[in-house]
Amino acid sequence: MQKFIWRAYCAATLMLMALSLSVHAQIAGTEWMTHSDHPPVQVKMTLTGDVNTVEKTVLGFIDVRLDDDWKTYWREPGEGGVAPSLNWAQQSENITNIDWYWPYPEQFSLFGIRTIGYQGDTTFPVHIQLSDLNETVRFRSILTLPTCTTICVLTDYPIDFEFEPSELVRSESSAHHYAKAMSLVPTAGNDAATVSAIWDQQQQRLKVEIEKDRLWQSPEVLPFTLSSEFEELLFKPLTESHLAEVYSVVYDVSSWMGEVDLANELVYFHIKDGDQLLELDVEPVVGAVRVDSTLLQGASLLTVFAWGLIGGLILNIMPCVLPVLGMKLSSITSAQGVARQQIRTQFLFTSAGILASFWLIASVLSVLKLSGHAIGWGMQFQSIWFLLLMMSVTMLFAFNMLGLVTISLPSSLSSWAAQKGDSSHLGHFVQGMFATLLATPCSAPFLTTAIAYAFGADIPTMFVIFTSLALGMSMPWLLIASFPRMVSYMPKPGRWMVWFKLALGVMMMVTSLWLLSLLRHHIPVFWVAVVALATFVWVLARVKTLYGDKWLLGLGGGGIALFAGAMLVGSVTADHWVTPLPPEPDWVPLSQSTIEQSVKQGKTVFVDVSADWCITCKSNKIGVLLQDPVYSHLQSADVVPMLGDWTRAHPDVTDYLREHQRYGVPFNMVYGPGAPQGIPLPVLLTDEAVLAALKQARGES
Repeated sequence: MQKFIWRAYCAATLMLMALSLSVHAQIAGTEWMTHSDHPPVQVKMTLTGDVNTVEKTVLGFIDVRLDDDWKTYWREPGEGGVAPSLNWAQQSENITNIDWYWPYPEQFSLFGIRTIGYQGDTTFPVHIQLSDLNETVRFRSILTLPTCTTICVLTDYPIDFEFEPSELVRSESSAHHYAKAMSLVPTAGNDAATVSAIWDQQQQRLKVEIEKDRLWQSPEVLPFTLSSEFEELLFKPLTESHLAEVYSVVYDVSSWMGEVDLANELVYFHIKDGDQLLELDVEPVVGAVRVDSTLLQGASLLTVFAWGLIGGLILNIMPCVLPVLGMKLSSITSAQGVARQQIRTQFLFTSAGILASFWLIASVLSVLKLSGHAIGWGMQFQSIWFLLLMMSVTMLFAFNMLGLVTISLPSSLSSWAAQKGDSSHLGHFVQGMFATLLATPCSAPFLTTAIAYAFGADIPTMFVIFTSLALGMSMPWLLIASFPRMVSYMPKPGRWMVWFKLALGVMMMVTSLWLLSLLRHHIPVFWVAVVALATFVWVLARVKTLYGDKWLLGLGGGGIALFAGAMLVGSVTADHWVTPLPPEPDWVPLSQSTIEQSVKQGKTVFVDVSADWCITCKSNKIGVLLQDPVYSHLQSADVVPMLGDWTRAHPDVTDYLREHQRYGVPFNMVYGPGAPQGIPLPVLLTDEAVLAALKQARGES
């Protein structure tokens, strides 16, 4: 009997202890709370039961349930709203501090207003720091939670409970819920990334560069400060790009309290890139921040797509495309009398070739970008193999048009093509691809902005913009494909086409010689001259064989007479009729330190980033830079003409272009006491634009 009573007593004691622990576990938090005036929102606070005895902290979390499309805000709410807050300090007991942890938020836009926050169910981890682990804790606070749809409601939820830290029991389900919420919080102090920043007090701009130990995928970066001096700072991105391991962004910083000063202030960054969440902090250094106004982040993808269409259309009239354009015009006139469906098919194949070529370029650039290489528009002209290939193809086309060689398909392939009904489709497709490849050293208005936006965006966006360039360049051919009757308005075939074909052959020969001249940067000039001379001798030999001595004498004698006549006229009338091009300015190599030093000395620096294969660069130099009045200003004692030669890949020039969010040439900037951050010039230079920039940089306006 005594044993039974003893066992019953023990069982009752254990039940009372378990009940006591259960009661303690239940009161370590709150039940779900709903405000009668705002039923779409529920909140609840829970402790996990875990206690860190070293740091004297108790772990917990606040759950928020939001119905339908209701949202609450992040610690920096953006352009509207306020952050949630917990007012605990006045009435709580045995609590010294509460750390609130913020999962990485979403970004929302309503009526053009950008906000940052959470939608649906959200959990905020909290750490409660105690004064004494052996004393009772009274947690009494007010949770102020802002929630919004098209309207906003600010609701207070009272949180009031007690617990004994030494008697808390760990709840596995609560601990798992807490760990899941903490996994969504960016990790601080991670060695996988470093950050640097420049603060421009005058312009209220912050330039940030974040470098990771692996390639960027689709980064999102949210800046904020913890300083009580700055409440609700607004960081508006102006430019943004990520290349390889480096992410760069420039923010316009503002506050409703007035002017901001981030010097000697810590700025924090929550970063999300794929499955990687980071938190970094940096103290910005004071300096100048330069921003190219043509690349403002406010431009939508639809706007840039339109720029790409216009830029691609302009490529059709650039000098590097004219030989292929002439070939296409020749095919238009010869297409008269051909069935409309066949005309439509031919021009659709040309457009397909243009599109395929742009996609090929985008694919190669994507591979280079993912592998960490710097990318740029026209950079393939820095490759000796590309130059050799293009020179060979253009020379082959030229010889074929001039009748020096005959290109024909093998009999088996010709028979197959004939059975298909049209043997020219492949040729039209190649024409489209060839025209695109020849167009890449050209820059034009709208084109450079679209290209820069594409290179700074993710890979899918880059393909979208390159597609817009292809559609723009294909527009004339798509127009004829849509309305084949337009061919009937072209001049009728006749003897003029023979001379037109010869002119096209000469234009193509000039193109091949231009490509040959670019090889001097990769091959000694002696061998370039040998190839040019051998080609000229071969052309003369073929002319003699095909057309006889008369044509040979005519070609050689006419060329010599033309050259001698030009020299004679030039020497006699130089003072009256001909103004020779002056010598190049005394260019100094591109150097950022030289720019800064020269500006400190009160000088003006004119930077010209160009390449020998860039047709637009040559046009700018011959038409503007080497002509008065610009030339005289560049020769002034207070002006430093600086050249960045990108004919061959050069890391310093590439870094300079990337720093200014540019990925192709030409690119011109003017620095001076009146513009230490630099003044970007348009792609196509004019006397007025250059002189105005020089005047402003000197501080004269």
